Amino acid sequence: MAELRVNKAKQKLANGEVTVGVASWGYGGADALERLIDLEPDAVWLEAEHGGVDFSNIGELTRAIDLIGASPIVRVHQNEPGVIYRTLDLGAQGIVVPHVNTREEAEAVVHAGKFAPIGLRGSFTSRQGIGVPNYQSLANDQTMLIILIEDIIAVNNLDEILKVDNIDVFFVAPGDLAQTMGHIGDPHHPEVQAVVDASLRKIVAAGRTAGALVSNENAAHHREQGVQFLLGAPPEWMQTGLIEMNRRAEA
Repeated sequence: MAELRVNKAKQKLANGEVTVGVASWGYGGADALERLIDLEPDAVWLEAEHGGVDFSNIGELTRAIDLIGASPIVRVHQNEPGVIYRTLDLGAQGIVVPHVNTREEAEAVVHAGKFAPIGLRGSFTSRQGIGVPNYQSLANDQTMLIILIEDIIAVNNLDEILKVDNIDVFFVAPGDLAQTMGHIGDPHHPEVQAVVDASLRKIVAAGRTAGALVSNENAAHHREQGVQFLLGAPPEWMQTGLIEMNRRAEA
């Protein structure tokens, strides 16, 4: 019989450690994902909201990420129970849900992503649970839920959203935030960055885990703010910043 694979990213966060993920944007197919092994990422983010990841290839792609010892995380395209738990069933260890703007929407993510007694995820065994006895009684401990705070309405509702338990990461995403603040296409606008920073500080102050999109220019800044979940996008961060961040974490 098999043992349930440990979710490396979730485990490191629970230990209070920095978790570094890489976005697979521009890296197509399982063979390309396996080549990320030299970067030693904690997690690999698969793009099913804006990219070509769908139900037909999640199994293959997450299997490749398993092979390099990282946690496969999938950003789904909507906050819908069937989408969330089917993605988990096909092999994702983590789910990223976009545009979570209210406490009720955050609670819906938990309801769909966790088995009873926490939620009511559809009763099935994931690819991650093949051969694992009592998978459904063990899975909640290894299932990672990430919500995106990416609209100004979510920022305004953040105090209430932060009250929802069983969310592993509250990730502040600047792209859509800029659009909802009237700065479309300009996530680096000073007003947008001020809201990003204030939101990250609020998440950390509430004792929750904050997540942010990082580059070589802002990684140190976000770490000083207490951000634990760092996501780097290719190519520059994957080539240099991720390796340097891992080196510092081990020092």
